[in-house]
Amino acid sequence: MKTQGTKLLLLIAFLSFVAGYAQVRISGKVTYKNKGVNEINVTLKDTYDGATTDAQGNFSFETSEKGNQILTFTHPKYQNIEKAIVIENQDVSVNAELKEEISEIDAVVVSAGSIEASDKKRATALLTPIDIYTTAGADGQISSALNYLPGVQKVGESEGLFIRGGTGTESKIFMDGSLINNYFSNSVPGIAGRDRFNTSLFKGNIFSSGGYSALYGQALSGALMLESVDLPDQSSLDFGISPIFLSAGFQKLGENKTHSFGATLGYSLLSLMQNVFNFNTDFIDAPQGLNGDFNFRIKTKSGGFLKYYGMYDSNKMGVKTESLEPGYDSALVRLKGNNTYHNLSFKQKFGKYLLNAATSYSYNRSDLNFSTETNNLESDPSKLLTNGNYLNFKAVVERKINKISAIRAGFELNNTDEKLNFGEVQKHYTDLISAVFAETDLGFSNALSAKIGVRAENSSFLGKTNFAPRFALAYRLAKDWTTSFAYGLFYQNPESRYINGPADLDFQKSQHYIFQVQRASEGRSLRFEAFYKKYDQLIKTFNITPNNEQNQQVQTALNNNGDGYAKGLELFWRDKKTFKNIDYWLSYSFLDSQRDFINYPMSLKPNFASAHTLSAVAKRFIPEWKLGVNLSYTYAKGRPYYDIATKTENSNVVNYIRNEGKLKDYNALNISFNYLPNLGKKDAKAFTVFVLSVSNVLGSKNVYGYNFSLDGSRSSSVVPPVNTFVFIGAFISFGVDRTQDAINNNL
Repeated sequence: MKTQGTKLLLLIAFLSFVAGYAQVRISGKVTYKNKGVNEINVTLKDTYDGATTDAQGNFSFETSEKGNQILTFTHPKYQNIEKAIVIENQDVSVNAELKEEISEIDAVVVSAGSIEASDKKRATALLTPIDIYTTAGADGQISSALNYLPGVQKVGESEGLFIRGGTGTESKIFMDGSLINNYFSNSVPGIAGRDRFNTSLFKGNIFSSGGYSALYGQALSGALMLESVDLPDQSSLDFGISPIFLSAGFQKLGENKTHSFGATLGYSLLSLMQNVFNFNTDFIDAPQGLNGDFNFRIKTKSGGFLKYYGMYDSNKMGVKTESLEPGYDSALVRLKGNNTYHNLSFKQKFGKYLLNAATSYSYNRSDLNFSTETNNLESDPSKLLTNGNYLNFKAVVERKINKISAIRAGFELNNTDEKLNFGEVQKHYTDLISAVFAETDLGFSNALSAKIGVRAENSSFLGKTNFAPRFALAYRLAKDWTTSFAYGLFYQNPESRYINGPADLDFQKSQHYIFQVQRASEGRSLRFEAFYKKYDQLIKTFNITPNNEQNQQVQTALNNNGDGYAKGLELFWRDKKTFKNIDYWLSYSFLDSQRDFINYPMSLKPNFASAHTLSAVAKRFIPEWKLGVNLSYTYAKGRPYYDIATKTENSNVVNYIRNEGKLKDYNALNISFNYLPNLGKKDAKAFTVFVLSVSNVLGSKNVYGYNFSLDGSRSSSVVPPVNTFVFIGAFISFGVDRTQDAINNNL
């Protein structure tokens, strides 16, 4: 009996033990917006028990846990959910409704009108410094590289970014938020000025061909926002040598890697190349330039930055052309230009607020001498001397609302003081433009976001104030497909070169409507954009005869009666993935534009607007040859040209078209080679690259326009200084090896 009792007690104990660990089934359904969601991880917190939902969102698993427990639901795209449950001896049923996880990486961003190359998270990043240096035909210049993107017109005779039917002065360039006045070097008529700024100075850029942020103003067409580098990776010495320039520079990084300073010096002279190539332009004084810059950068203990950049640039040249006027053999123009620019910026976080402040100062002087030559005797020159002082200050305070929403506001001051002397004409133009602005990024979900902003400006010269609302919306259509829409009002002061005295003028005005569809995946980007721009209050110049007497001198007056429009379609495709070691992109722009402005007698297609523009860029690196091969091609439909003169009708002086026509289509094929001799040296302390670049390989004889005599009976074509140009040079960096960047083009 005793033995049987013992067995009975053991059986009861065993059954109790098994009952204590009996399996209980936990099941349920996980939904998002009333639809089942698969691949959701469902687990009991601090245990290994759990399951993954199926395609209908159902899950089921067994557990031996008892009592109060926490059931978790996790997935990277949704917010984590925790539900408290009690497990006893019955099965448990639990349902969960998910909420989307808002993420900076996954969230759709507004991109209508803009192309960005500063945010590595975006697969559409374009035109990093390596991109620019390895784009054949760009000559290492940011502005030239932008000509291979949709929306930018190829206008070779004048500097500036000609965007979607706008003039070169209707686009503005900013550095660390501060306006750069006189970004391009001084130039003579018919020869475009070059970029003054070294491409390596900038780590990224945002190029907006319309609908840009309320933080920026005074641009009817577009804006280029440049972001300067922070601290260098390490100290380095840099040298550049070629037949047309010499340069040297250094960057010194502090031992604690919290500060750096550096400087560069360069000199250029084109006279040697004049003896090698058959130039179209007769340079009586070969173009030459001297430039230098200095910078320092300080990183604060809390991660902020104080950055300074200062530069000096001087250039001069002399050009001789055949005179169009009878009695003269030649016309001569000589240029001496000087420019200095200083930029100081500060970025720092204070609690929940981020402060961005920047100030810049620039001085620009251009001395042009015009003269004629007859029988080798040169006349006394007519001098056109302009000089200007420009001061800009801007401060922006930003506060994040959540991971993808933020609000920012600030103010800007832009002061201009210009003087012009040309014979009896003495002009002094001053203006202070003060602006306030506010803008918010609203992330409603990973699939929907908006940007709403407003900007107000006051001009002391005009004595008027404008108010410019701006709005943009972005929506994700599918995994890699997004669409964006942008609208905005944009104002700009009349150009000071047209203003010779007091005038009752107003701001020039444009409205932008932009619609975009974009597909962006790893290594590939496709974008389609349609736009419409409406211009109002454009400057018109007209002539008047005092007291209606024919024999008195004709005077020029101004008003805001001009208007116009620009509309078009653009397509862009970039592919870094399909072909090994090959990066290529294609862009096409269609532009329909009409304007009635300056001295146009009626609404005309602008002489800087081409109806069709096609560009192709391809880059191939061959590791076994240590060689990069880069090609680019641009085609642009011939632009119109006009010879506009004046005549008297009913005692009124009116403008009329004396000669007009269409230029031949523009074509240019460019090629460049980059050779990296120290490829594969893992411990290399120097980086060397040899560059050979040939622009317009096929020697196409492109024409930019025509100059006409005073009576319109004679003309001469405006052409590039040289049809085909060959550049060869070497660049050496000691202390830093950039080989890998050059190999993969930052892919």
